Amino acid sequence: MGATCHACIGGTNVQNKMQKLQAEVPHIVVGTPGRVFDMLNRRYLSPKWIKMFILDEADEMLSRGFKDQNYEIFQKLNTSIQVVLLSATMPTDVLEVTKKFMRDPVRILVKKEELTLEGIKQFYINVEREEWKRKVDWLTEKMHARDFTVSALHGDMDQKERDVIMREFRSGSSHVLIITDLLAHGVDVQQVKGVAINFVTEEDKRILRDIETFYNTTVEEMPMNVADLI
Repeated sequence: MGATCHACIGGTNVQNKMQKLQAEVPHIVVGTPGRVFDMLNRRYLSPKWIKMFILDEADEMLSRGFKDQNYEIFQKLNTSIQVVLLSATMPTDVLEVTKKFMRDPVRILVKKEELTLEGIKQFYINVEREEWKRKVDWLTEKMHARDFTVSALHGDMDQKERDVIMREFRSGSSHVLIITDLLAHGVDVQQVKGVAINFVTEEDKRILRDIETFYNTTVEEMPMNVADLI
């Protein structure tokens, strides 16, 4: 396409990013809210050249601590830009927030019957407390010790590591993927079949019930004789 792209993310050298933005003048900037706002604030990203603002995983980006950051970015942009929000789910409260970002939006929704968990058996296990990243590493080590081919993903890994691990899982060279909820959002492996086991705290149960309602399914508690069921 001949388009130049620039990554605007935290954990990288700010001075290098500023120099690249000045030297390259990219067509596309992909970034995290904090760093994008910082570059706009320092005027190394010029709002007058921005024609489209795309917010991926919009339900996450417009909730928790991200909502204010994204709104601050939006306030710096021209009112004439096109705004695109992408999300697998769009709760009512998030839809209300989008009114601040969009004017006369067109909604393109996938029918629920086209969303499916077919081919995946779902179970859950009640847990009292979780330290997600440490538990992922601990469980991976335990399964490796029993000669399972296991891949693990969590937020402390950089993007290159994540890409390699997802390629392993998609190709079938790794049969088990252990993942935190941080990365589970938006991870889609079309050909995957098998079993999903969810570790659920008391706070997670409402989310689990929402998933059951949305997909019109029931996630059973993992039985003792699970090997017979799968």
